[in-house]
Amino acid sequence: MTKSYFLNPSRSCRPGFRGVFLSLLLIFCLEINIRAQDPDDVVRTDVSLVQLNVGVVDSQGRAITSLARNDFSVFEDGVRQPILSFEPTSAPFSLVMLMDMSGSTVNFRPQLKQAAWRFLDALAPEDRVAVIQFNAKVKSLAGFSTDRKKSSYAIDIAEGAGNTNLYEALSYALKELDKEGKRRKAIVVLTDGLDTGLRNLDRATASRARTDEEAINSIDAKASSALNAVLTAADRQGVTIYPLALPSGDPKRLPLPDPTITGIYSAARTRLQNLADRTGGRLNEIVRLDQMARLYAEVAADLRSLYTVSYQPAGERSRDGKWHEIRVEVTQPALIARTRPGYFAR
Repeated sequence: MTKSYFLNPSRSCRPGFRGVFLSLLLIFCLEINIRAQDPDDVVRTDVSLVQLNVGVVDSQGRAITSLARNDFSVFEDGVRQPILSFEPTSAPFSLVMLMDMSGSTVNFRPQLKQAAWRFLDALAPEDRVAVIQFNAKVKSLAGFSTDRKKSSYAIDIAEGAGNTNLYEALSYALKELDKEGKRRKAIVVLTDGLDTGLRNLDRATASRARTDEEAINSIDAKASSALNAVLTAADRQGVTIYPLALPSGDPKRLPLPDPTITGIYSAARTRLQNLADRTGGRLNEIVRLDQMARLYAEVAADLRSLYTVSYQPAGERSRDGKWHEIRVEVTQPALIARTRPGYFAR
């Protein structure tokens, strides 16, 4: 009966019915067209928008938090770029607390957790926090939320031992942050930096070195594919990474150093420094365990002093792998702006 109904001229030609039918057909076609879009097209559009978290200080290093959009100028490869969006220092963040629960942190878990709780207390009420732990496996303990009790409980139940899959954890955290849309984003990661997979590769590379210098020079720490995959993902989202480096990973404090071990630890610390430098964050080296709480609080204060500016690079931007230098200036010459130095077009 349905088929004969639609083929009946006396009914299908009625203006009201025809209008409804054509409207439904149009909606159906539009839905099919949307579903058929290449998802890579969406990714390419997002990639072309560059988002920067920018800190501004005076000549004494004091944070300046009262600037407006017109106080900033952004340059890519020396060419000034129009600022498409601006967020003041008071805008909330989506933040991942990434906690190293490998065997190297077992002996100071109470201090670690106390420091993490202090960090939560220092955040702004509207900051959304997720808590993720990592050792041999990466595990989400609490999703993004402004509920500090939920985040605090997640810190409390963090436990584990074994290997350290740091770069897998960073990749996981970046994927979770991607779900947070266009919000300001950051990762605070407490770790010694000694990723198990990279450590094994570094050991093989430095095994023939006879001196510390030979071992350090034999490892090209910044060429790591795992590191560069994280940096590329962070570039695309404008994520700032703050590593808090535990003293157990300090190459200057090895109890029984030999060239291979020195090379491994130096490469791990170099990669942590690169994570901070490339994303506009800061590497905080923990010399004593009782410094953890203070350094966490300093990171929270640093987040509260960041502006966010976004721009669309002028002209076509191909994924040619080339480096594009970024410079941010402020109208007052005495002030200094700090952000990530650039990005690779990937």
